[in-house]
Amino acid sequence: MNRRELLKRSAALGLTAAGSLTLPGLAAATLDATRESAGPNPLTPPANASIPVAFLISEGAVVIDFCGPWEVFERAYIPGRKFDAFSLYTVAESAAPITAGGGLKITPNYTIANAPAPKVIVIPAQSPASEATKAWIRNATKSTDVTMSVCTGAFVLASTGLLSGKPATTHHGAYVDLAMQYPDIHVQRGARFVEVGNLASAGGLTSGMDLAFRVVERYFGRDVASQTATLLEYQGQGWLNPNSNAEFAGPIKQTANHPVCAVCGMEIDRSLSSTYKGKTYYFCVREHKQIFDASPEKFAAK
Repeated sequence: MNRRELLKRSAALGLTAAGSLTLPGLAAATLDATRESAGPNPLTPPANASIPVAFLISEGAVVIDFCGPWEVFERAYIPGRKFDAFSLYTVAESAAPITAGGGLKITPNYTIANAPAPKVIVIPAQSPASEATKAWIRNATKSTDVTMSVCTGAFVLASTGLLSGKPATTHHGAYVDLAMQYPDIHVQRGARFVEVGNLASAGGLTSGMDLAFRVVERYFGRDVASQTATLLEYQGQGWLNPNSNAEFAGPIKQTANHPVCAVCGMEIDRSLSSTYKGKTYYFCVREHKQIFDASPEKFAAK
């Protein structure tokens, strides 16, 4: 996925974020951070019903972020169980079709006004949420077993206030953005997924599938999750290790011939640059150039 497009789907960064450039969220971001749900942390499925899973979507929803977990939940199979393990449906603010990534048209099953109460909510990368949608997430999460974000869906979940003071992760290209926009969130670099209470967040894209396998494991055990992965011919092992995105824990190595974004340390767009005290600095997205230009001294010493 194009980094520029990914960040455009996140909530826009105001230049006021430059006032929080000490990045307190990232200061606590280590792979050894305490997680409330360390250990198996099992969930109890209903005996005589399927587990309702709501996939919250809006314009620009990233397809793999929700279709990957959809297939994981869809294919979970428990021999002898009368009901399907999960009952899946899409939810949007209105009943109008939405256009997801790549032009995929989707007509939501329900709106936030009439959706069944979910036990699991999946929030993929998508457009910023309206106040009505944020209210729906907050209200529904009061009774969910898991409310999970995938990729920069973390910005939507963060905008509800539910992640305040808690650890979370997102796509590795958006760690700094999440920490700047929500400095009270403890952004976990290098985490495949993070769980805290009934909230969870996955890293980028396919990380959402690993978090979905983890949810299956919590409800039905490791054998069922493993068999589901085998059925899907999914060879990743990230669901067994929440810290398996360790390669993204640190910034990209910078050299004279390979500059990185002066704000977040990611790959650059060479058309975006600024000069400060005779030195040229490059950026990955225009918003980061604007943040740099507002307070270059905060970044020039890096």
